[in-house]
Amino acid sequence: MSEMITLAKEIVNVVMKNKLYILLFLAFLFSGTTLWAQQKATPKAGEGISSFLLRHNRSPKKYYDDFIELNKQKLGKNNVLKVGVTYVIPPVKKSTTTSAKTTPAKNTGAKNTTSEGAGTKQASSKAKSTKIGTTINEPLFGKQLANVKVTSNRLAGACFYVVSGHGGPDPGAIGRAGRHELHEDEYAYDIALRLARVLMQEGADVRIIIQDAKDGIRDESYLSNSKRETCMGDPIPLNQVQRLQQRCNKINALYQKDRKNYAYCRAIFIHVDSRSKGKQTDVFFYHSNKKAHSKRLANNMKDTFESKYDKHQPNRGFSGTVSGRNLYVLSRTTPVSVFVELGNIQNTFDQRRLVINSNRQALAKWLMEGFLKDYKEKK
Repeated sequence: MSEMITLAKEIVNVVMKNKLYILLFLAFLFSGTTLWAQQKATPKAGEGISSFLLRHNRSPKKYYDDFIELNKQKLGKNNVLKVGVTYVIPPVKKSTTTSAKTTPAKNTGAKNTTSEGAGTKQASSKAKSTKIGTTINEPLFGKQLANVKVTSNRLAGACFYVVSGHGGPDPGAIGRAGRHELHEDEYAYDIALRLARVLMQEGADVRIIIQDAKDGIRDESYLSNSKRETCMGDPIPLNQVQRLQQRCNKINALYQKDRKNYAYCRAIFIHVDSRSKGKQTDVFFYHSNKKAHSKRLANNMKDTFESKYDKHQPNRGFSGTVSGRNLYVLSRTTPVSVFVELGNIQNTFDQRRLVINSNRQALAKWLMEGFLKDYKEKK
C-alpha cells in the first residue's frame, strides 16, 4: 500500500513539474511575441525620424524616444536616418485616456491636421476649449512647458499659422559666436514655439507648421543643430521652391476650414537675416503688396516694437522698417500674412537678441502684442 502511495506522489510531482514547464513556456511565448513580430523598415531618401514614424502609423510625440533607444547604434550624426539601413519600429503602446481638465492642442501636429471639421458645431467646441482657465496640452513645447493655461481671452476667435524659416535639410543662414555655429532655423523655431505658446495663453488657436518632435522650447544660448524638422509631419524638401510651396499648401488647406470658424486668421513667417558681420540691424517686417491687411499687420508689428524700444531702450531708437515684397510665401499664402527678419545672425550685437533666452521670449511676446494690436483693429 505504501508503495502505491509513493508511486502516486511521484506521478503527481511529474505532472505538476510538467505543468510548471508548460506555464513557463507559455509565459515566454506571449512575452516574446512583440520581439518575434517586431516590425522593421528602411527609410526613404531625405526622410527624418518623425516622418518615418508617421509613415508607419506612429506618432513622433509618443514614439520618438523609443525609436532612438531601439536604433541608437544605427543612426547617423544628430540622429539622421541612413538610406538602406533597416530600423526597428517601436511596438504600439496601449492608448491612455487624456485628463478631463486638459485639452489637446488642435492642428499643431500632423495627426490632428485633418481631424478638424467645419461649421457651427465645431466653432462652438473651439470656444469652450479657449475659455480662461483651460489647460491646453502641446507636446511640441517640451515636457516642462507642454501644458499651457489660457489666462486671457484677448485673442479668442483668432487663429494663427506660425512658420519658422528653413528647417530639415536646410539650416538657413549660419553665423558664428566663438566656436559655436548659430543656425537660423534653430533660433527661428525656438522663437516660433514661444510665440505659439503666448498666443495660446491669450485664447487663440495656433497651427505650428514647422515642427520638431524633440526640441521643445529651449533656454540654452547655443542651440544644438539638427535636421529633424518636418512640415507638419512631412519631410521638408531641399529644393527651395518645393520647400516654400509645401508650407504654403499646408497653410492654405488649413485656412479653407478655419475661415469658416474664425473671425481673424493670420500667418507669420519668422526668419533671421544674414548680412555683413559689421552691419547691425533691427527687426524688418515685410508685407504682401496685394493685401491691404497684410500691410496694416506689418505696420502694427513695427509700431509695437517701436513702443517697446522707446520703453526699454529709450536712448537707442528703433530703425526697423516696413516694406512690401513679392516674397514667394507672401504671394502664395491665402490668409493675410507677415514676414519677419529678426536681426543679422552675423553681427555680434544682433546675436545677443538670439542667444539670450529672455530676449527670444521678449521677441515672441512683442510679436504677440503686434498681433493683438492688429486684432483690435480688425473690421
